[in-house]
Amino acid sequence: MNDTPLEALIHDRVRAAGALTFAEYMDLALYHPQFGYYTAGKPKVGWAGDFFTSPHLTALFGACIARQLAQMWEKLARPHPFRVVEQGAGQGLLAAQVQTFAREHAPALAEALAYQAVDVGQPPVGAPHVLLSNELIDAFPVHLVETRGGRLYEIFVVERDGRLAEQPDEPSSEEVARYLDRFKVPWRGFGDGWRAEVNLRALEWMRGVAARLAPGGFVLTIDYGDLARKLYTRQRRRGTLLCYFHHMTNEEPLARPGRQDMTAHVNFSALIEEGRRVGLRRSRFTTQREFLLGWGISEDVEALRRSQFDAAETARHTDQGQAALLRLVSLRNAVSALLDPGGLGGFRVLIQHHSKKPR
Repeated sequence: MNDTPLEALIHDRVRAAGALTFAEYMDLALYHPQFGYYTAGKPKVGWAGDFFTSPHLTALFGACIARQLAQMWEKLARPHPFRVVEQGAGQGLLAAQVQTFAREHAPALAEALAYQAVDVGQPPVGAPHVLLSNELIDAFPVHLVETRGGRLYEIFVVERDGRLAEQPDEPSSEEVARYLDRFKVPWRGFGDGWRAEVNLRALEWMRGVAARLAPGGFVLTIDYGDLARKLYTRQRRRGTLLCYFHHMTNEEPLARPGRQDMTAHVNFSALIEEGRRVGLRRSRFTTQREFLLGWGISEDVEALRRSQFDAAETARHTDQGQAALLRLVSLRNAVSALLDPGGLGGFRVLIQHHSKKPR
């Protein structure tokens, strides 16, 4: 018996065509046109969904992004229109925050800003000056590999006793087989059963981004992950693949296909190296914590405390003061979550720029 309509379709495909790579399975589970997790109508974020993203906590996140975009606009000599494309924009919350900040604090930028929120496969209008993504690449389908007897095997999805199951076999391509060696991961010494994810889609995405970007343009990528030497370690024996279902994590990717999210940490070494190969140069690589602090999020909180929550201190004994205090505490908690090094603050921020200068 199949738990979801998509699971029945996956069983049919396995019976007809044989084993699937895990990347093929994950692609179906997340992006099947009718039953995929991201394409079906079920809410994905917020309390009704399975996870939160940074813009859901406070609009101050969008304010910091807007300041970064303003700096990029200046470096590009203020193009008009200034085309910013956000891929995987979801509900469009970050787009709204950026545009609101620009209207209120940077009217010249707002007048030039042409902000497009698009899906990954949707082509933007014109060559972007900035391509922005927030928690996009972690949801790209990944291949799974595992070490056995000093060799690297790939994990495939098969049918066994009427259920979806894993099966190791030879890697499906040379690109999968050589991926870890390409980034100098010493996997041969990690012992049997060590697992890792191979995100070939991220390399393809980077090539596509570089081909579309305007001369001198920027790529701003925010996601969880790290450089290869920190991501692929002996201690991380089961890789980073996680599933999210009703705000709880699990390590059962073959359960509930189409009804739960699946993500894997991003290998930022791959984005940097592939970007360099296709003409993008690294401008900055930092944490979300340092990025937000650098763009003034702490000063924003203090300014709001003085302008909107003054009653929290001057009239704390009143109903108005208590309400202001609760809102101020909520804001500070949200910002603390954004800056937490063990959580959202530990996300990585990568900025790359096109090596070809604008005319």
